[in-house]
Amino acid sequence: MIAVFDSGFGGLSILKGLLNKLPDYDYMYLGDNARAPYGGHSRETVTRFSEEACEFLFEKGATLIIVACNTSSAFALRHLQNKYIIDGGLKGKKNILGMVFPFSESAVKATKNGRIGLVGTKGTVKSGAYEKEIHKLMPDAKIIAQACPLLVPLIEEGWHEKPEARMILKKYLRPIKNHGIDTLILGCTHYPLMMEDFKKYMGKNVELIGDGELLAESLADYLERHPEIEKRLGREGKRVYMTTDDADKFKKMGQKFLGRDIAEALGVTI
Repeated sequence: MIAVFDSGFGGLSILKGLLNKLPDYDYMYLGDNARAPYGGHSRETVTRFSEEACEFLFEKGATLIIVACNTSSAFALRHLQNKYIIDGGLKGKKNILGMVFPFSESAVKATKNGRIGLVGTKGTVKSGAYEKEIHKLMPDAKIIAQACPLLVPLIEEGWHEKPEARMILKKYLRPIKNHGIDTLILGCTHYPLMMEDFKKYMGKNVELIGDGELLAESLADYLERHPEIEKRLGREGKRVYMTTDDADKFKKMGQKFLGRDIAEALGVTI
């Protein structure tokens, strides 16, 4: 089973892309809503939360875990891969993948002037993970990063379509736009819910990177290159949705991110 893990609702925007492109596989989703957002926590805390989530998902039968939370990917992915896959002896049997590399790779392919913008939580921006990955692929790239700490709470509360949210977004994006970027990485899974607002303010000449469709393409490529993992995945179309907070609230709000009905959401403790 493919598991998608996020600190809250945002990873459902990634799962949406996976369900559209790779619908035959079995999926489980875990939102750690009780401790969201992760963006304001320390590296150590985010790493501990991420370990607990991965252990829970492996116990539930996950073969492949997608760490959809950008903060968790930036702070903890390498640690998780080393602890559970390499040192844990699971290489070739299971794996843990993140968001930073596929989005960085896509941004490098998309940019024409080498000026790439990044928006994300404080944790993601502070980590420098995107800069490190981009510079491996394009050493001369210039990255202009902007933390947007108010966006996740607004989106989680369903305020993202209100004028106040659009005004805040515009203020966050203004300094990035002034640097003449031609590519912008949406380094938070919540942000696709404001995709049209991002497009409107950044303009048609700026490529936006960060939706579930892109991740789905990356995953399809990964599975083709790793048949030893692909053959272990169930293909019965199962869907399991779990949250560490209120299941009814998760179901109601989660459907907006997923773009389809959630038949049942389960409240869990990890």
